[in-house]
Amino acid sequence: MKRMRKPFGLGYWKRTIFIILPQALKISIPSIVNTFIALFKDTSLVSIIGLLDLLNMAQTAARSLEWNGYDIEGYLFAGFIFWMFCYGMSRYSQNLERKLDTSRRNDA
Repeated sequence: MKRMRKPFGLGYWKRTIFIILPQALKISIPSIVNTFIALFKDTSLVSIIGLLDLLNMAQTAARSLEWNGYDIEGYLFAGFIFWMFCYGMSRYSQNLERKLDTSRRNDA
């Protein structure tokens, strides 16, 4: 029986860690970050950070007599917070893509 040669002189785990996973991450990171952004927008992830749901707080403040007339500012603030988190995550995704050079150009 002939002994099989190891490609690149590396074993299975070293090949997986040093060759296969970096290539897979380059391809999958943008879609993973997009999924996180959608999850954030759809479920109000601010509650995970330890705050109450931000939109619910704005609605409660709009119904309160002490905040009468300031309901638009509460909604604008909540929208700005959501926009800030989503924009930050998308910029982080762009930086990762640039760092990992995920362009799919043909160098032929």
